[in-house]
Amino acid sequence: MKSFDVPIIYRSPLISAIKRKRKEADKMKKDFTPTFIDLGTLHILLARHFGFCYGVENAIEIAFRTVEENPGKRIFLLSEMIHNPQVNADLRAHGISFLQDTYGKQQIPFDTLHSGDIVMIPAFGTTLDIEKMLNEKGISTAKYDTTCPFVEKVWNRGEVIAKKEYSLVIHGKPGHEETRATFSRAASYGPALIVRDMEQTIRLAMYIKNEIPADAFYKEFEGQFSGGFDVKKDLQRIGVINQTTMLATDTQAIADLLKKIMVEKYGEENVEAHFADTRDTLCYATNDNQTAVNKMLEEKADLAIVVGGYNSSNTSHLVELCELKLPTFFISNEGKIISGNEIHHFDLHQKKEIQTRNWLPNKDPLRVLITSGASCPDAIVEEVMIKLASCVPGASKPPDTI
Repeated sequence: MKSFDVPIIYRSPLISAIKRKRKEADKMKKDFTPTFIDLGTLHILLARHFGFCYGVENAIEIAFRTVEENPGKRIFLLSEMIHNPQVNADLRAHGISFLQDTYGKQQIPFDTLHSGDIVMIPAFGTTLDIEKMLNEKGISTAKYDTTCPFVEKVWNRGEVIAKKEYSLVIHGKPGHEETRATFSRAASYGPALIVRDMEQTIRLAMYIKNEIPADAFYKEFEGQFSGGFDVKKDLQRIGVINQTTMLATDTQAIADLLKKIMVEKYGEENVEAHFADTRDTLCYATNDNQTAVNKMLEEKADLAIVVGGYNSSNTSHLVELCELKLPTFFISNEGKIISGNEIHHFDLHQKKEIQTRNWLPNKDPLRVLITSGASCPDAIVEEVMIKLASCVPGASKPPDTI
């Protein structure tokens, strides 16, 4: 796989050595057991796969190269490059301005742009309308498009399904940049619909089975279906694609349910005419990271720490997996660990950062699982390990390398 020129500040000599050693011993990526790091009174179990993925490194390389190659030019990002606060802060420090926030709210009006400006498309991609608007202003986006190749793979698969006259059902978060971009493409191919979760999918199944009046669909799914969507006609043939960072088990369960409904309605012998049985469209990194967390959770441990941006979808799903088994602390950086008695961490359920005291159990050794999202620099993970070790009495500092 291609290697990228990513700023050294995001690298960690220790973690790079660990990843290199694991890769050499397991070239086919069949061993998902965590890496064991013995720090005396602290035992860290580091997930087999975590941190920057292909798409993230590609986006970061393009962004910093763009700054270097265009001195004096105004450079903009449509929204956050990736969902990591440090990386986005670094990009701002290098003079890049953000046109929108992560939810699509305008921060700098598009009408202030002119043909001499550079506008980069983030790793999540963007909508066809925004792309068209920029091109009409004389702003070429092709050279500065950092859209993840695995997101584009979903778009391509959606197009193939749609050309066979299946409506596209997208499993994703309606407000997320990637889902907005994928929905834009899907709607250009044909009828398209977003489902947030299994709860919405169960409701959709009731419309497919004609258990709810069709007219109610348009209010219940408002803002989540393409123009001209006909609930009576467009739910007869469907295929499922997804936002690449969703939980693999959730997407599979949604696809399985919708296929089951089609079997019940049309018969097993006719199901292929009504359900496009696509393979899962999660990216490799999301799959690997989730599998590594599930394997890590088989180990005996006292708590888990997940590191990453609080608005990172793929990171939040790692947190959800850990929370099923252990006390879990979702932090953005080592500064959130105040001491062994206090930590500031993000609560996914309350959607806010909270403070927890006496969070570190008095164990010897203390066993802690650690992972991070696909947009989190390895350097931050190493800093978290160092800070954690300083909070555990008798623990040694993590080595500089192995």
